[in-house]
Amino acid sequence: MIKPNCVNLETFMERFTRLEQKITEVHGKNNMLDVALEDANRVLKFYVTKDKCLIEEKTSLLDTVNSLQQTLQEQCNLRVENEKLKKDMADLKQQCERAAEDREAEVQQLVSEMRVEGERHKRELETVRQQCRREVEEAQRQAVNQLKAKEAEAEKLLEKKNADVEEMKKRLKEQEREKQSELLKLQMEFGAKLARVQSTAQQSQQQQQQHGSNLLPQSVFKRKLQFFQEEKNKEIGALRQRIEELEETQRACSLSDGRLKKRKI
Repeated sequence: MIKPNCVNLETFMERFTRLEQKITEVHGKNNMLDVALEDANRVLKFYVTKDKCLIEEKTSLLDTVNSLQQTLQEQCNLRVENEKLKKDMADLKQQCERAAEDREAEVQQLVSEMRVEGERHKRELETVRQQCRREVEEAQRQAVNQLKAKEAEAEKLLEKKNADVEEMKKRLKEQEREKQSELLKLQMEFGAKLARVQSTAQQSQQQQQQHGSNLLPQSVFKRKLQFFQEEKNKEIGALRQRIEELEETQRACSLSDGRLKKRKI
């Protein structure tokens, strides 16, 4: 009974060992399969990414192709339009050549007409020149007569101004003599009154009161004398200004007479 049990135990151990080996092999295969799965996942991700890139590149290429097609279509349209424009330009060129020929004929006709018209204008211009020459000569004669009349009038005016100037000079001299005589009279009166005041002041015993009372008429005479001198100076200045104005007028008349004589010459 003991021997069969031993045989079974050995057989069990042998089977267990083979089982462990198979389990180890299965674990190894599982590990290899995990590694292969990871590789497959990486490859799958790579191909998915590549597929996305290819799709994007395809989209970009489709857009480029569409753009190129549109550009080609536009170029074809431009070529057609260019041919049409060339044809139109040729037609316009022919029309311009015909119009230029017509214009040349019109220009020749206008030139001939202008020559005829120029000859007629020359004749009319000569007639007008002769008439203008006669009118200018007549106007010159009238201007000379007017200048002579103005010269005579200017001479009369100048003589009158000279007489006025001489009269003003005489009047100024008379007024100066009158003012001088009046001034001398006032000075003499002032001297006489001043002498009387001084003699009265010497005889008075109250010198300060009398001196204060005598200053009043003395200052009054001084103010009167100063007032008369200012009035005389104002009148003399006004008369001198009037004489200068008359002299300026006389010089202006002399200059105008000189210009009239030069124009007459």
